[in-house]
Amino acid sequence: MLKIKAIRPELLTLLASGFFLLAFNQALWQHLLQITHADGQGWLLRGAFVLLILAVFNLALTLLAFRRVLKPTLTVLLLCGAGAAYFMNQYGTLINKEMLRNIAETNPSEAFDLLSLKFAAYLLLLGVLPSWLVWQTPVNYRVWHRELLSKAAVMTGCLAMLGGVALANYQGLSSLFRNHHELRLMVTPSNIVGATSGYLREQLASAKQPFQVIASDALKSPSWQAHPRKSLTVLVVGESARAENFGLLGYARNTTPELSQEDDLISFDNVYSCGTETAVSVPCMFSNMGRDGYKSAIAKNQDSLLDVLQRAGLNVLWRDNQAGCKGACDRVTLEDLSQGHDPALCNSEECFDEILLSNLQAYIDNLQQDSVLVLHQMGSHGPEYFKRVPKAFEKFTPVCTSNALNECTREEIVNAYDNTILYTDHVLATLIDLLRKNQDQLDSGMLYLSDHGESLGEYNLFLHGAPYLMAPEQQRHVSMFAWFSKGYQRDFNVSSQCLRDEHERPLSHDNLFHSMLGLLQVDTQAYDARLDLFAHCRSQSTADQVLAVTHGKNDKTRVIQPARHSG
Repeated sequence: MLKIKAIRPELLTLLASGFFLLAFNQALWQHLLQITHADGQGWLLRGAFVLLILAVFNLALTLLAFRRVLKPTLTVLLLCGAGAAYFMNQYGTLINKEMLRNIAETNPSEAFDLLSLKFAAYLLLLGVLPSWLVWQTPVNYRVWHRELLSKAAVMTGCLAMLGGVALANYQGLSSLFRNHHELRLMVTPSNIVGATSGYLREQLASAKQPFQVIASDALKSPSWQAHPRKSLTVLVVGESARAENFGLLGYARNTTPELSQEDDLISFDNVYSCGTETAVSVPCMFSNMGRDGYKSAIAKNQDSLLDVLQRAGLNVLWRDNQAGCKGACDRVTLEDLSQGHDPALCNSEECFDEILLSNLQAYIDNLQQDSVLVLHQMGSHGPEYFKRVPKAFEKFTPVCTSNALNECTREEIVNAYDNTILYTDHVLATLIDLLRKNQDQLDSGMLYLSDHGESLGEYNLFLHGAPYLMAPEQQRHVSMFAWFSKGYQRDFNVSSQCLRDEHERPLSHDNLFHSMLGLLQVDTQAYDARLDLFAHCRSQSTADQVLAVTHGKNDKTRVIQPARHSG
């Protein structure tokens, strides 16, 4: 049996701090080497940074170095740190509150896609084994007053080291932290502690928030009385579909062969997301807060766009093939199709996105009132892009068939991702063709908008979820398309040609709430004409009526373009 000599808690905290630095922070050290000079001054700065982090780690652990506290704390930090190290090394992930929320709100299928033998090895070697050693190691604690004196001495030493290092390298360290805010999100396990603290505070704040009803005055405009037929507006929420890889938006590859053949299709070139992960973007795009004003705690406790549309008298249905609507559809009808049993479209783990179109003709045939249908795609969700695509749409080969993206070639990753865009193209074109087939008896329109983009290895980043202000263009620039039947254009006063002429107009998720209210002719004081992307393309008489709703209520007397969110 392994016999380990008893040690003092001060030595255990120092050993643990050193292990955290060496085992969990490979991505941090690689990044530090990239952003600092390779000369003598650069090496001094790197050394100062290491000493600074070591002192902070040891100081924090010393505060927790008490009997019945230290070992459980180290175990949690070791296990969580091992998991964080894997995702940071594997995908370039940064650990913050938003990423933790993303983890907390994912479903088992998404979580399973991220697991691998390599992840198990990280967890075993960097988490389980060190934790076992911690519990096997006897720790000699002194009587309480001597223990406190010893801890005071260690803490004084740590503070002295912090002060000395900071004073000796003040200029370099201050510049480093000022210019590279990402560093604090890369230091493991302190990033885990910070993210957890922020997430828990957010959950507590959310629990205390009273529910807020917005747009309580929402009503269909009188112009609805002139509509001769029922209408169906389909809003397709894409997943991880970055604009850069759509053929219709300028990509060199023809990833949109079917959509490019659709008459009256409108593509928007300059659209940016509210967030870089579904847990932020979806509730944000369905709220009236906009990216700059978005707060998750408030969004969870207030009406979404769908509530407003339902209150105005529209029938609202959310069809989901993903991990849920993140609160946006909590008070409307939800159909979860992600675990369907169609053998042609589903396997034991998930379904292809065509499942969202299942029985849609029957739904149209039985339509009793004007309706809004939301289709939430699995889309291009990574890392296992190859799973999102039927074999018939695996056009670009070879493809990456592993969730360890850094072990695949760049070509394999891009091929696998482009196939998901090719399949999304097919799903959207099939939907448009179905709506067109029914346009003689139904006014129909489709709006497609992705929740966020995706990184495919640019800047050594994969997937999505980077902090918005640091996120690359690929995670923020998203795809957006629209199609309206002739009857829909006439009855809802929207011109496809006009919209095509404005395809380069700066837009964002901020526009969705107000654009849908304007498009569907819903009167409410919550409506802001300045953020309605369709307002420019209505007949003048209709535009005047729309603006009259807001004129005198909030002094919004002219339609202007919203500012682009460039981050």
